[in-house]
Amino acid sequence: MLCAEAAMRAGAGLVTLGIPKSINSAVIKIKPKEVMTLPLPETSAGALSMAGYAKITAFIRKAGVVAIGPGLSADPSVQRLVRRLLPSLAGPVVIDADGLNAFAGCPAALKHAVITPHAGEMYRLTGVRVASGDAGRKKVAKQFARYYNVTIVLKGHRSVVADGQGRVYVNTTGNPGMATAGSGDVLTGMIAAFLGQGLDKFSAAKYAVYLHGLAGDLAAREKTQVSLIASDIIAHIPQAVKKSS
Repeated sequence: MLCAEAAMRAGAGLVTLGIPKSINSAVIKIKPKEVMTLPLPETSAGALSMAGYAKITAFIRKAGVVAIGPGLSADPSVQRLVRRLLPSLAGPVVIDADGLNAFAGCPAALKHAVITPHAGEMYRLTGVRVASGDAGRKKVAKQFARYYNVTIVLKGHRSVVADGQGRVYVNTTGNPGMATAGSGDVLTGMIAAFLGQGLDKFSAAKYAVYLHGLAGDLAAREKTQVSLIASDIIAHIPQAVKKSS
């Protein structure tokens, strides 16, 4: 829901959440009013099931952008579903969180996607530990992006954006208070929204990272870094957009 609301605040025209059908009625009561839901088949454990593949792919044909990962879980059925879905997606796709974990050890399958790993997810993907400091992080991001032809947002202090063409951006906005649950989901929604507005992958990722950090900085001034939560970042996206325009 954080991802979906962030996408709306960042300019997406229509957002639909694909969720296990058993939680649809509960989600409807607490989601942003503007967000739609797509109830999907689930396993006995309540995770998305491979049985939903046909319904998902049929719906995706109408979608401009797909975001995969936030709240997804590491259930084996979900991972099989994600690995099968990705090759069938013709449009832009953003992969985060458990969407990335589904490709642990096989990063080549992520070709052409926008991915948003933190250092731990990067290690699970590649087995490579990300060195601290700008130089080490830039090197890892740049090499990975070129080799696998992806656009990567390597999240953390001074997040690095790199793509397969060799472009690199090191972000300067943001603060330690943003290292909180859901902050990455907000960023995923913002990247998806900018892709949906026609920006190329590198530009969408770069501007989303910058505005995400700026919204976090504006929120921290009001809430303090200690008390900052992900929904505070969403609430300050409009102010960040206005400030940067």
